[in-house]
Amino acid sequence: PLNPIINARSYGELPENVSAKGLALMQGMQDSGVLACAKHFPGHGDTESDSHKTLPVINHSKARIDTIDLLPFKQLVDGGVASVMVAHLNIPSLDSTFNRASTLSPFVVDTMLKQQLNFKGLIFTDALNMKGVSSYFESGELEVAALLAGNDVLLFPEDIPAAFSAIKRA
Repeated sequence: PLNPIINARSYGELPENVSAKGLALMQGMQDSGVLACAKHFPGHGDTESDSHKTLPVINHSKARIDTIDLLPFKQLVDGGVASVMVAHLNIPSLDSTFNRASTLSPFVVDTMLKQQLNFKGLIFTDALNMKGVSSYFESGELEVAALLAGNDVLLFPEDIPAAFSAIKRA
């Protein structure tokens, strides 16, 4: 209830309820030819700050994240969701790198989402102009880090020419 950005945009607090509603929406969209996107991986529901303005820190254990936050994502991936958006969150139990957003974490994007959950679809970053991630990296460096983490689509880079140049150099 204290989440300033997700709050009422969530299907609820119970992972089973969120999973059931998310699966129903995903199946309806994809049965109609629209690619669904599960977001915000690995779970943005329990934050007290807005990643548009700052980097939220989630101090939950890996076990708690696995049993509560990841359940809807696991079920959507198993159900065939076409894409996933990764959140700008700092989760020390998943990646202890100082001020590293989950969007830029090879462990979160590649190891957890691709390898452990066996996700094969498109992976989107959340908007890269959001302060939760752009406050800690220069344009160009940020986009390269996002690609190296395993993201496929980079949303809303602040400086597209700098991003292109840095990606070409990398």
